[in-house]
Amino acid sequence: MLAHAFTKQQQRRQNNLDLLVPVLDRKTITMSVRRTMSTSSAKEWRNYFLSTHFWGPVANWGIPIAAIADSQKNPKFISGKMTLALTLYSCIFMRFAYKVQPRNWLLFACHATNASAQAYQGLRFLHYQKTQEGNA
Repeated sequence: MLAHAFTKQQQRRQNNLDLLVPVLDRKTITMSVRRTMSTSSAKEWRNYFLSTHFWGPVANWGIPIAAIADSQKNPKFISGKMTLALTLYSCIFMRFAYKVQPRNWLLFACHATNASAQAYQGLRFLHYQKTQEGNA
């Protein structure tokens, strides 16, 4: 009796899943791919991924990643001048990424992240310098 009830419960769950998940056959998938390809050209995507508009920001992501990783290290190793230079550099290039046509949002996001990380590093540097002066 218990096995029969368990089987009916499984069958009800399967019926509910059948209602939620559409049946994908080969024709449906083919039509979906054709519709997607007709709205955006594969050549446009290839040109984007092979351009400096894409690879420049990808290579640039090393700077904010390093700044975020350095936020866990001792603040005595922070260079105040370099942190200021990187903060200003990122602010300038955020403006460039916004002004260039077409707008390079990937570059903008990279420099916004870097400016934030460098500003945090700068605050850590200032706090460390202040505590060192207080201890001396």
